[in-house]
Amino acid sequence: MIADVSILQLVLEASFIVQGVLLALLAASVASWAIIVRKRKVLRRAVSGSDAFESSFWSGGDLTTIYRDISKGKTPSDMAGLFEAGFREFRRLNQQQGMPPGEIVEGAQRAMRVAQMREMDRLEHNLATLATIGSTSPYVGLFGTVWGIMSSFQALGNVQSATLAMVAPGIAEALIATAMGLFAAIPAVIAYNRYADQVMRLEVRYETFTEEFSTILQRHARGKSSAASKPDT
Repeated sequence: MIADVSILQLVLEASFIVQGVLLALLAASVASWAIIVRKRKVLRRAVSGSDAFESSFWSGGDLTTIYRDISKGKTPSDMAGLFEAGFREFRRLNQQQGMPPGEIVEGAQRAMRVAQMREMDRLEHNLATLATIGSTSPYVGLFGTVWGIMSSFQALGNVQSATLAMVAPGIAEALIATAMGLFAAIPAVIAYNRYADQVMRLEVRYETFTEEFSTILQRHARGKSSAASKPDT
């Protein structure tokens, strides 16, 4: 309790510059934790949603039935969104007479790529903010420390005999800025590295599914083209 009171007293008695640095770092820490909590929920839903969709998709169900089930709800995200966008475009192009199978599949692939880019933009949102907080907070804290130490030594210039008791409070309040900078930076760096890895893994899963689903759509398109080209008997 005594240590807490002394630290609070040092902060309250610090210069306005050091107090401003501490307030900025506190705001950065609060912002980073808000992003960390929200991004954790978003990525968890993306992973669980993709797992559930893949389980349903590869269970051998009818593509039209899966598409109708997905379309009944709200606008899908994660891997279901890629499927919905690709199959919707495939159905639209497949209904046009004389459309080559290759162009039908290419159109579906373009729709899935657009849906994937939107999904990746959603997943990567605010990750740059975490990286910025993690990389700049230690330097902001170091600035507060340097400023506090400079102020302490300037005050000593007006004193004939300096003692450790006179220097210690100023140096202590300056070092609080460094500690606050690390307090804001370390969680942001850890969260950024973890979430960036999860986003990259999801992107690989999305790209793999796009290729696999394109192969399935290509077989469907060729099957319809072959059936249409058969002469009536």
